Amino acid sequence: MTESIRPAPPSRFEPPSPVSAVLFAAFLAFFTWSLAGAGISISELIEGLPNMAQIGSEMVPPATDRFSPMLDSVLVTFQMALVGSVIGILLSLPLAVLASRNHTPHPLIRSAVRGFVSFVRTVPDLAWALFFVASVGLGPFAGTLTLIVDTIGFCARFFAEAMEEVDSGPPEAMAAIGAGPIDIIACATLPMAMPSLVNTSLFALEKAVRSSVVLGLVGAGGIGAELATSMEMFRYDQSATIVLMIFVLVMAVESLSSHARAKLIGGRG
Repeated sequence: MTESIRPAPPSRFEPPSPVSAVLFAAFLAFFTWSLAGAGISISELIEGLPNMAQIGSEMVPPATDRFSPMLDSVLVTFQMALVGSVIGILLSLPLAVLASRNHTPHPLIRSAVRGFVSFVRTVPDLAWALFFVASVGLGPFAGTLTLIVDTIGFCARFFAEAMEEVDSGPPEAMAAIGAGPIDIIACATLPMAMPSLVNTSLFALEKAVRSSVVLGLVGAGGIGAELATSMEMFRYDQSATIVLMIFVLVMAVESLSSHARAKLIGGRG
């Protein structure tokens, strides 16, 4: 009678080294100190619970007296996100080529482009929105410009990494038969990196939709401006309607994005 082979038991938890223990203790000490810096206060939270309940009660039922203008603002928000993300994705492709290690014309160009992309990604969305609002005025155009810049900072980096991770065999084979750099990128690198590029692009669209709502709070157009106005006027019932509209918009975009991702990427597998 053969004995059944049992899987080996998991290894015991190894005690941390002295260096790891010191680092962990330092982290706990810094986290404890950061609680005060973050303004965490249980007493203030308890005191604020009645106010939260009051605001919540004023949100029910959601108001529908300005449903049509709010719906128009939701449409503008989606248009900003769609246009900003598509233009940003198109501009990210050449930047990614220049920033990729295997396609850049010169290491200095690669470093300069990566530095530019890092700078764009470092500056917060709201800072870009305030810059463009001051430059071109209030409205959706400032928000669209902000989303273009934000998408470049998000996509260019991941596009470049996707191009660097492709198999070097097909590009080298094309180079051996005399293909030019553009031909190699168009016929070898981009097709192999396409699943990653599509995935990143769809995530960029989802990110742009969520960001476009916040941009409206600083005058960059869209439903965020409606939300800011309703909160300033203490129309919490209107705010509830706007929040529900934003929720439906985000869920719809994420659902369509997931479906497109499964079709486009799954169909290529």
